[in-house]
Amino acid sequence: MKITKQVTFIAKVDGIGMMKELLTTMVEASKAEDGCLFYHICQLKAEPKKFVVLESWRDEAALDAHKLSAHYAYYKSNFEPYCAEKFSDDLEVL
Repeated sequence: MKITKQVTFIAKVDGIGMMKELLTTMVEASKAEDGCLFYHICQLKAEPKKFVVLESWRDEAALDAHKLSAHYAYYKSNFEPYCAEKFSDDLEVL
């Protein structure tokens, strides 16, 4: 079953640049993974501290493999100092 998520990050004011850099490193590596249907990261123009990740995976196994990747481990171990808030929503693509 396809899994689609929206993950929202609110960067700390002094962490916007580093958050952007860290999230940007995820895009190409994630898109290259088996089972990735789409993977996009957006930064709100009107609210630059807010980043939105839109990602869709073929199934739970593909998402689990993504969470075991080296680039995911790097992001997971480095984002907290730059992030004030993070939340996730499951989506249905219409």
